[in-house]
Amino acid sequence: MDQKDLETYRYIFAKDALKQKAYGNAKAAFNLLKDESRRVFETLEKMKKDEYADSPAHLRFTDKDETEFSIAFSSDVLLFSLHSNVFEFSRNHPVMNGAYVKEDKERSYCGVIHIYNFLADSLRQNRENDLGYLIGRLFVNKENHYFVEGKQELGVFHTQFGRAVFDREAASSLMHNAMDYCAKFDLLTPPYDEIKDVTVGDLLTELSYKKMATGKRLGFRFNADDEK
Repeated sequence: MDQKDLETYRYIFAKDALKQKAYGNAKAAFNLLKDESRRVFETLEKMKKDEYADSPAHLRFTDKDETEFSIAFSSDVLLFSLHSNVFEFSRNHPVMNGAYVKEDKERSYCGVIHIYNFLADSLRQNRENDLGYLIGRLFVNKENHYFVEGKQELGVFHTQFGRAVFDREAASSLMHNAMDYCAKFDLLTPPYDEIKDVTVGDLLTELSYKKMATGKRLGFRFNADDEK
């Protein structure tokens, strides 16, 4: 067998092993978040029963499958989604300029968990036009080092990549920071001119507000909110 071919084959197997390691760590992080979410749900449920029996707050924990779960609390839903692939960062990404990755380029390969915020009513009422909000992405590499990209309130930045290991304490911190962000991230009324026109068809089929796209800031974004 040609030596060049052998090197290619070895590279393929080595790259596959690297990605499997990163994905395995991301999956473990996902399961830690799921356990923390379930614990938070049980705590909220007990508090509602013991202290807030008259509260209309809607609480629900949904374990959809091995790659997705959600927790609903009051008017919000936090949805966590584990991507099935492993990613590397572009050369222009800040993590590529740090000493941690420059020492070992394989450290830049990460599994990814997306964290979305939806309105609870959007899901309960099947309002397909409503919008969700991507509030963060958790990246975990082969060494179980991680960082969170997204809203500053989630608390971990690129400069900490290589120092922070994702464990139960990290899962608890991320979960509570995400919930706190959602609770303080209010729904704003859309501009009047955007919803002033209603067709007869809207009224004949269903109420216009069910067809109007509703979201806290109208779409998934990473940049700072104009309203805040």
